[in-house]
Amino acid sequence: MAQAIGLRLDSRHRRSLAAAQGSKTSVYVALAGNLIIAVAKFAAAWFTGSSAMLSEGAHSLVDCGNEILLLYGMRRAARPPDLAHPFGYGREVYFWSFVVALLFFALGAGVSFYEGVQHLLHPEEIRYYAVTYVVLVIAILCEGFSLRVAVKAFAQQKGELGYVEAIKRSKNPATFTVLLEDSAALLGLGIACIGILGAQFLEMPELDGVASLGISLVLGVMAVFLAAETKGLLLGEQASPHLEAAILRAASEDPAVHIANGVYTVHIGPEQIVAELSVAFERAADAAEIERSVERIEAAIRTDHPEIIMLFVKPQTHETWRARLARIEAASSPELRASGSRRRAVWRKPGEIPRKS
Repeated sequence: MAQAIGLRLDSRHRRSLAAAQGSKTSVYVALAGNLIIAVAKFAAAWFTGSSAMLSEGAHSLVDCGNEILLLYGMRRAARPPDLAHPFGYGREVYFWSFVVALLFFALGAGVSFYEGVQHLLHPEEIRYYAVTYVVLVIAILCEGFSLRVAVKAFAQQKGELGYVEAIKRSKNPATFTVLLEDSAALLGLGIACIGILGAQFLEMPELDGVASLGISLVLGVMAVFLAAETKGLLLGEQASPHLEAAILRAASEDPAVHIANGVYTVHIGPEQIVAELSVAFERAADAAEIERSVERIEAAIRTDHPEIIMLFVKPQTHETWRARLARIEAASSPELRASGSRRRAVWRKPGEIPRKS
């Protein structure tokens, strides 16, 4: 039995390490690609005078800074708990991901918008169009490879969910930030290419500035989306309903438990969860038996779910739990109340929270 438990722990630990390694790999690949692309874009912008190319160079330079911040946040988040931070430093990666979103908006979108307006007010014809096209092709190839790596890393975590839904549910901002960065980069390169082609064949250099404004719009939208997603993670989001149901199921199987009322969970890192479990014990259970039951519940849950770094078990009658839940729901928005109803429906599935007779 001990060997089986060890195998389960090792398997889950390996999957966790593989996911973390995949996230770092996609960030490193994106950083290397963006460094090369940024140098090429700035050289082409200086050589040709293209506003769109200068905007794209600023975009790639901001992306480089973003990847460095993500790696820094991942390294800080991996530090073990201490007296000052007993739950660890997992939220560091959320904080730095939020900073990345702000940089997207302030630097990437801001510089592109400024360049676009300047080029519209003072249009300048692009020199050496061939140079810009060569750089654009190289950039598209590099960004495409980086996106492929990011998609592969994210696909290992999303399961059967669609990409948009998986991004909204993901608790690891490193993977979806790189995915969104590379997607925005390819879209921006497409806009730059269209603007430069239009400026050349229609003999309208203003279209180069319009392309810069289009790139600014793409970066601004991406920044707002990233900020919204990372804000929720930074404030603390619940774990998946499936994990909460598994916690309740494990608790309800203990012989000293009459009913597992419910559970509250919060992510404090991509693979770090704190949970509070409400349990009604059998009337015949004394203090010693309740203490042993809590130890069994903690061992069972943390064996199958090592990402739960802290579990609080609160002895509580079902009526008290329902009253507490009602007070919380009364202060929540209609959307959150509807979500809470769906979660309780999951908990009440037959066999998941059996009420003992």
